[in-house]
Amino acid sequence: MLLVIFGIGASCQVSLSNNQNVSAAPKGSYTSVGFGFAVGISLGVWVSASRSGGHINPAVTIALATFRKFPWRMVPGYIFSQLLGGFIGAALIYANYYHAINIFEGGSGVRTLLTAGNFGTYPLDYMTNVSAFFSEFLGTALLVFIVFAATDPRNDIPSSAIPFILFTVLLGIALCLGMETGKVYLCTLILGFAVNPARDLGPRLLTSIVGYGGAVYSFRHQYWLWGGILAPILGGVTGACFYDVLFIDSGRFKNV
Repeated sequence: MLLVIFGIGASCQVSLSNNQNVSAAPKGSYTSVGFGFAVGISLGVWVSASRSGGHINPAVTIALATFRKFPWRMVPGYIFSQLLGGFIGAALIYANYYHAINIFEGGSGVRTLLTAGNFGTYPLDYMTNVSAFFSEFLGTALLVFIVFAATDPRNDIPSSAIPFILFTVLLGIALCLGMETGKVYLCTLILGFAVNPARDLGPRLLTSIVGYGGAVYSFRHQYWLWGGILAPILGGVTGACFYDVLFIDSGRFKNV
């Protein structure tokens, strides 16, 4: 929830403020969005660490179940909670920016992908489907690779440092790899990456309910499924596998 509140909140503020009827001057830039998501992941993991181990991303949860013996029986409940958090976070941001969205769109009954792009991911027009898939795959692989490194007992990293590490890696992904699955309005990038199925699907569900309709699902032949869900999950599993192949000897975690 916190990831979505800060990340999508930053995206809404940056993009909506580009309309002079919303704000006299733009408030922030794409860098602001990157910092918003970085703050969101660090606070989200910090707040939830004692209750769920800091699980706020289904791709990470599935990777941990696959390679670190996290109980598979707990995976569905964790993913449901992550999706619910994404939905609630998006609902709060939508309520906060409701009037600004109305002005930006040109009316209270008007909802298009221009503002839906503040909540879910919609690749840029020049991106092929393969390229859009790979962008999410790569970003999530890097994220999970760093998560596995940060939680590797051999690296002796204190748990209190993990939120800062995740802040750093997500900011890096945002600033270096995040632009290609976002929309552009008046030369301003509205939103970027997902690298988290719950961060994309939760807010997308919200937009489909509040007036954006089926367009949020039919975009690019159900991009929400293959780009927003499958690409991060497969990327996360690949990043985890790559870490183990490089750094972990066989049987190392058999008692973890």
